[in-house]
Amino acid sequence: MNKKILKRIQRRDRIARYVITVGGMAVIFSVLLILFLIARVTVPLFQPAVAERVARFPVADQGATVMAAGLDEYRESPFVVDAGGRVQFFAPGGQPAGGELLLAPPVGAGRILAVDSGEELTFGALWDNGSMTLDQVRFPSGFDAEGRRVQSREVARLASLPPLEQGVPKQALVRRDGEERLTQVALLADNRLLIRQLVTETDLFGDSREATHLLEATGLPGEPITAMVLDTTGKNLYAGTGRGTLLHWDLSEAGAVELLDRLPAFPDGRAITSLALIFGDISLAVGDDRGGVATWFGVRDGEGVKRLQRIHVLSGHRRAVAGMIPSRRDKSLISFDAAGQLHMDHMTSERHLLTLSSEAPLRAGSLAPRGDGLFAVDAAGTGYLWKLRNPHPEVSWRTLFGKVWYENYDQPRYVWQSSAATEDFEPKKSLTPLIFGTLKGTFYAMLFAVPLALLGAIYTSQFGNARLRGMIKPTVEVMAAIPSVVIGFLAALWFAPLLERSVPALFLGLLLVPVFLLAAMVLWQGVRNRPLGKQLDRGVEFLLLMPVLVLAVATAITLGPMVENWLFDGNFKLWLFHEAGVRYDSRNCIVIAFALGFAVIPIIYTIAEDALSNVPQSLKAASLALGASRWQTVWRVILPSASPGIFAGTMIGFGRAIGETMIVLMATGNTPIMDWSIFNGMRPLSANIAVEIPEAPVGGTLYRILFLSAVILFTMTFILNTAAELVRQRLRKKYGRF
Repeated sequence: MNKKILKRIQRRDRIARYVITVGGMAVIFSVLLILFLIARVTVPLFQPAVAERVARFPVADQGATVMAAGLDEYRESPFVVDAGGRVQFFAPGGQPAGGELLLAPPVGAGRILAVDSGEELTFGALWDNGSMTLDQVRFPSGFDAEGRRVQSREVARLASLPPLEQGVPKQALVRRDGEERLTQVALLADNRLLIRQLVTETDLFGDSREATHLLEATGLPGEPITAMVLDTTGKNLYAGTGRGTLLHWDLSEAGAVELLDRLPAFPDGRAITSLALIFGDISLAVGDDRGGVATWFGVRDGEGVKRLQRIHVLSGHRRAVAGMIPSRRDKSLISFDAAGQLHMDHMTSERHLLTLSSEAPLRAGSLAPRGDGLFAVDAAGTGYLWKLRNPHPEVSWRTLFGKVWYENYDQPRYVWQSSAATEDFEPKKSLTPLIFGTLKGTFYAMLFAVPLALLGAIYTSQFGNARLRGMIKPTVEVMAAIPSVVIGFLAALWFAPLLERSVPALFLGLLLVPVFLLAAMVLWQGVRNRPLGKQLDRGVEFLLLMPVLVLAVATAITLGPMVENWLFDGNFKLWLFHEAGVRYDSRNCIVIAFALGFAVIPIIYTIAEDALSNVPQSLKAASLALGASRWQTVWRVILPSASPGIFAGTMIGFGRAIGETMIVLMATGNTPIMDWSIFNGMRPLSANIAVEIPEAPVGGTLYRILFLSAVILFTMTFILNTAAELVRQRLRKKYGRF
């Protein structure tokens, strides 16, 4: 060969090798870059909470006692309420902001004995004459002529209650439920609980009148009450005693009080020192004199009655718990002990978020409404202002992949529920049901697709003639060009309703089709040796089975209603629910098996058929020459030789099924449940991303968890493909050529 031509060929080969190498590395780099970009969005989910101390400053004048503290939405006006009823405001740096306000004392009152802090900066003040007031500190905002935001301050009196005839209580709580009810709970010196309800009642004619109910809580075990809390509507009262007994009364019915729970909170009888209701008023936080903090809520017992039960255990303190501050934005809780140490935890995730400390034991504290600030005052009159950054407290490995006991659930479960009708709902973002749904849908789809695809590939490549192969293979490959949205549309709007009307016919068809085909094969064995049979026995035998298949399906459709009337009293779905406890969903795994399997069949068939057809004819001829039958040759020679290609095609089809979005989105019902039943739907990771991402706020918890779902899907596919390639290489090495 001419040396110039040879050099030109070698030069082109080197260029091609470099281009292919660079292109391959670029593809690998692009894939890794995509994974990095996706994973980078999820990293903040697991970053710890951060607290920055903005200021430390004195808040109490000489001789003044701080009774309560508060913080506005923008962390610009921390304030304290002292025993004289003064509300003193401070700048973020700690300087007095001026404009001191006053909680006007009732007639005959002088000083405040105790303050009950409620939500939205409301304060129930117990005065020294036994009267009680409910006031709210407000920060009306507006804009000046130059467009700058201006915030003012005011105190609004919401209610005023006269003294009780029984004397001045040791502690008192007050809650207002709109304009209809005002509830006061007073703990008297003799350990009795008095409940005063002021209810506005409207008769049939629209006339309203106020009714006052004075009740006494019963069911006390004769132990001193050391802590109590009332929910925001004043309909549920909780109390704890010095011997560790927890009590719960129902005050929802005007003029009546019912003891719902009386149980020992601790087996060792430790004292309950603090109670608080978590955001939503369903879970009760309990602190004890040994530093323990736990949350409780009602769980249905065997009789269907809700009883308090300890659910979550949060980080403990070294000293007795002196108080707790629940967040009014999420399920976070701040607890502080007698030594001035603060812990911030999230109830659902049981995740310890922060540890802060003050120089002296704390007297009062308040979280900003947005949960991004904390203002606390210690016993020495020093105020501490922290800026908090805690964007994803509800996320932990346990809440993402483990069972969690959510509020109003009777046991721990895997649950995905990204939104609810109210703002106080508990986030439920377990990815386990979505991973389960992905594997479940893929399993049923592959269960339908793999046998059909492989058997079809074996027949067309080894038993069918060349002309038949030339027609069938392009037809199956064209199936891969059908858009997924079209398949999902037909599955959801045509096949699912059709299947719902004829489920018994489907199962009857699964029984009759094999029976009819076997019977036809037996008859064929008697016909194939006849002259007419020998003419047909040339690789087109399956055409004779088409009428048999149609007959079997027609028989199943005809007999289906009769079988349903005979065995299931005319309603298979109702029988399934009553007898088996299984609910039939119109969009279920049967629909997915057919729809997703239909989309996967072309990929598996094409690759498997190519692998089978590329087995050298010499191997087949040698096997037949040694006396093996055609089927023995296929089973013992062709299939092992083509196994790497068959396995690769199956794994590619598996990966296609895992990553499919539109079909499962339209035909599954998108129910994130964990049930292997073929009559239920599911929600795969891919469909969940498509459903949730349009409504997920950028940078929010849901947004980042969806990106984490994409990372998991990417990782699953990567692991699957890597394992498939390793197996394929071993098969290729074992069988020499492929």
